[in-house]
Amino acid sequence: MSTKLRQTIVIGRDAAPLPASAPETFGAGGRQTSSRAAVDAAERDGEPETVPRSRVPTSGEASSAHASQMTLSDLGARIRKARKEKGMTLREVADEVGCSPSMLSKIETEQATPSLRTLHRIAAVLDISITHLFGAEAQPEEISVIRSDARPAVQVRRNKGGASIFLERLSPTVPDMMLSANIHTLEPGAESGGDIQHAGQEVGYVLQGTAELIVAGKSYHLTAGDSFFFASTLPHRYRNLDIGVTRILWVATPATF
Repeated sequence: MSTKLRQTIVIGRDAAPLPASAPETFGAGGRQTSSRAAVDAAERDGEPETVPRSRVPTSGEASSAHASQMTLSDLGARIRKARKEKGMTLREVADEVGCSPSMLSKIETEQATPSLRTLHRIAAVLDISITHLFGAEAQPEEISVIRSDARPAVQVRRNKGGASIFLERLSPTVPDMMLSANIHTLEPGAESGGDIQHAGQEVGYVLQGTAELIVAGKSYHLTAGDSFFFASTLPHRYRNLDIGVTRILWVATPATF
């Protein structure tokens, strides 16, 4: 049974562990430390779907204003560049991520979109943050303004034919950032694709819609106006419960995600 709170939800460390699957963990440098067996058991992303890179939520999925303001990153090309710089082959990265080389190749050539969980795995294996995949790094400045029509975004999807999540970047893509801020725009039926764990803390505020947040096996039913906080070391995932789009302002520190 989900917990519905009209206040900030502070999620502690004493909740029961998720019974469904072993969470993935990341050690120093972001390396994945969960067993391969756990990775294979937890991998539920299925075959990726060929989708146009320019696709954004349409009316009925998101407001036309937000849709037109999204500038999708060339995600696949950036993953490929990071892999090459790391000196790793498709198979080496795929083996550590827990997917097939053909799936990773499709992601790199923009023929497929990964789930949020898979994207996190790829970033961890390549020793980069997801922030690195949003676009060109900006010049460090004391004050930064990102206009609504220039906000970079990354599209992720769990299953073939499934709904997408768009991560709209709010904080600048500069080195050594201490926090990462995004708006998560979830199409109807969208979900993050499994548990994620990493160092840090996270806080969120539901701007629109209804979502389920599951942290350490405990479910929280969130609606517009609700906020939450939890330690990123706890296994966490989320999904859209609304018949329409759900949008969540999400901030994490450090900027490892």
